[in-house]
Amino acid sequence: MMHPPMTSIDPVSTQQPQPTVSVVINTLNEEHRLPFALRSVKYWVDEMVVVDMHSDDATVRIAREHGARVFMHERLAYADPARAFALAQATGDWIMVLDADELVPYRLSRRLREVAAADEVDVVSIPWRNYLLGAPLDHTGWGPGQDRHRRFFRRGFVSARPDIHDYLHAEPGARVLDLPVEPGLAVVHFNYRDVTQFVEKLNRYTTIEAAGASTSGRRGGSGLALLQAAREFARRYVRRAGYRDGWRGFYLSALMAMYRLVVAAKLEELRRNGPAEAVDEAYREIAERILAEYSDPQR
Repeated sequence: MMHPPMTSIDPVSTQQPQPTVSVVINTLNEEHRLPFALRSVKYWVDEMVVVDMHSDDATVRIAREHGARVFMHERLAYADPARAFALAQATGDWIMVLDADELVPYRLSRRLREVAAADEVDVVSIPWRNYLLGAPLDHTGWGPGQDRHRRFFRRGFVSARPDIHDYLHAEPGARVLDLPVEPGLAVVHFNYRDVTQFVEKLNRYTTIEAAGASTSGRRGGSGLALLQAAREFARRYVRRAGYRDGWRGFYLSALMAMYRLVVAAKLEELRRNGPAEAVDEAYREIAERILAEYSDPQR
């Protein structure tokens, strides 16, 4: 384990036993971004845990070169079902959950070590500084004052579930500290670099969400889909002041409205058509009927 120079970070007397901190990162093909995440934590945490889903690139090698303990997990369509496994591998008294495209600024690291040493709270809600298409957002639902996550917590006070977009849940009775929105006190998240990446992930996640909605018996319809999309756009662009983020705020609001429409469309096709294989079979039967004319041109 790596032990940071506590004299420069933690003001608590060195005679007191210091709580240990683990960082947990789930990865899949993150060789380009993972080094920044690991470098932002390696000097102030006691343990780095990387749970990889059999990456095809150098992710595992890079994690080990930075001193992380690496565990393998079967590859899944998204990381959230593997979060509980990842948390189980950490040994620290406190756990920081980080993604490969996120990093912890120095000031935030000091504050988190202070919180852990003070032993007064169980969960810390941290603001997120989201970058989109090359620049930070201050509004549109992704600004630091609008987007925060409970990613730093005492072991046993947060559990992980496989729910998409909603995988960490504080236990009842947990004492929660909300960090203020101040410079250096937000996790930096290098989100989508371009629209292509956004749409690719949108396609994957809407498929997963629609499948879950279908399994739970949820029904939709074109009217409801339009209403949900309109509400999503209005919530982000008007209520969350997305217009103040310029063109990025407009297109993020529009793309998130499209997300709602695509989920509804995929849910509707599952309800009416069933799986894609059923459509393939229907097309095969139609094609065979058309092509049968060639065997009997006089018909």
